[in-house]
Amino acid sequence: MLREILGLGFDQIELGSEIRHSLLAGIQKMREAERVRVCSVRAAIAASAETHPPNVWQFASDSAEDRERAMRQTAQAIDLAARLGASFVILELGRVKMQPISELLIQMAKTGKHLSRAYVRAKLKAVQERERIAPRHLQRVKDCLLRAVEYAAAKTIRLGIENRRAYEEIPSERELSALLAEFSSPEVGYWHNFAHCQIKENLAFLDHAEWLRATGPRAVGCHVQDCKWPASDREPPFTGGVDFEKLVPLLPAHCLFVWEMNPHKSATDIRRSVEIWRKRFGE
Repeated sequence: MLREILGLGFDQIELGSEIRHSLLAGIQKMREAERVRVCSVRAAIAASAETHPPNVWQFASDSAEDRERAMRQTAQAIDLAARLGASFVILELGRVKMQPISELLIQMAKTGKHLSRAYVRAKLKAVQERERIAPRHLQRVKDCLLRAVEYAAAKTIRLGIENRRAYEEIPSERELSALLAEFSSPEVGYWHNFAHCQIKENLAFLDHAEWLRATGPRAVGCHVQDCKWPASDREPPFTGGVDFEKLVPLLPAHCLFVWEMNPHKSATDIRRSVEIWRKRFGE
């Protein structure tokens, strides 16, 4: 697996939630041999160490037991990052307990109804519902995040809060701005997912470039993936609707760019995108 990644032109990896713990010994050997570096870890990876399914999504859960399980899994991810010499743990914070709306809006957009009155009514109804019930979920997230930040600081690990794909997930963009303002310590930064943000733009929730102008300065890393209209993500860069040439300059020079690709994409397509990226943005 690592040899394939190295063959695509990368020398650092992120450990995602799909990585089995049985693979970690081999990854550690490659790291010790200085063949590869681990730059970041997704918090959900630690879930496979327990008997329960991944529950990092449950920072916002009504269940105290779920929230505690999520905290244990997050701590395990931070420990793993420290052990492998990674700098970042990427967090997905949860979701609001509401009727899902994103997939309905996506299906309407696919059939050309994204400017219809029915689309606007469905979207406004979802916004009103979310605004009404989100505060109690967000407070639980803040309580968990406070503990996670303290634990990460002790391990010299930074936490990246990722923008989310679905409107019902936490945080919304407005909530994310507030979280970054409240957690202004060096241990917390913004993790920008290009495709997630593009989907939100395609569904008329935000303007991608305007969002990055406001929030980009807090970015510590990115998930690089393109998006084909309206919501096909994890596409190789320069094959979809993300305007990377306009957006990348809005991010800090020190920002880490991690490519997150659909595993069904060919090595040829990925290499082609890597070559274009390096011509336009360098290493």
